[in-house]
Amino acid sequence: MAYTLERLQTALAPRPVRYLSEVGSTNDVALGWLRQGAPVGAVVVADVQRQGRGRFGRHWHAPPGTALIVSILLKPPREALGRLTMIGAVAIAETIESLGATTVDIKWPNDVRLNGRKVCGILPEVAWEGDRLVGAVLGMGLNVRVDFAGTELAESAISLEPALGQSLDRVALLARLLERVDYWHTRAGSLGLFEAWRRRLSTIGQTVTVSGVRVHGVAEGVDDQGALLVRTERGNLERVIAGDIQLGE
Repeated sequence: MAYTLERLQTALAPRPVRYLSEVGSTNDVALGWLRQGAPVGAVVVADVQRQGRGRFGRHWHAPPGTALIVSILLKPPREALGRLTMIGAVAIAETIESLGATTVDIKWPNDVRLNGRKVCGILPEVAWEGDRLVGAVLGMGLNVRVDFAGTELAESAISLEPALGQSLDRVALLARLLERVDYWHTRAGSLGLFEAWRRRLSTIGQTVTVSGVRVHGVAEGVDDQGALLVRTERGNLERVIAGDIQLGE
């Protein structure tokens, strides 16, 4: 079924909702709404996102009716801001698992994968006024029925419907996802969130090369703020907070 504002408001009440059939970036709209005083839990939903941002300024686009594109307004404690990606990744993973999937993992730092291929990306952004934390926006783009056949992403990306062999209602899927985001947002500083994220990480124990920071070695673990701990060939333990990773030698 197609999105309508009425359907979204009914399914997500009493949560405030802004729906745009087409938008440059839901995160941009959400950040503006946040600065205007929108409450925690408010969401911006789009059917088409033309200028969606990934990490390092990459652009992400999905055709109409094919993806779940949402930004949710949050305000975790300052000390838990580094865990925004964890909240999104665990919420997405649990939502997919609730549909019957058993091969869900997280590739550090922010890619949720199904059957070894990326099904969702996550982009958190924080808003400040001077040293005052206004809040944060958690953007998520989940492939529901994007057709990657014949594209350069055919071997690395996947969509839920063909993978699970079932038709999905994006509004019901969104409601389920937001319930999990709400749950983990209230537990942003908890050991439970960290453990739920860490046990799904497929990166731990693998040889990795981190671009940008030029770190190569074995990913030994992560710390409670989400940094990757890499043991280099020289025996040093490097703490990596951002970067693209390649797996293998």
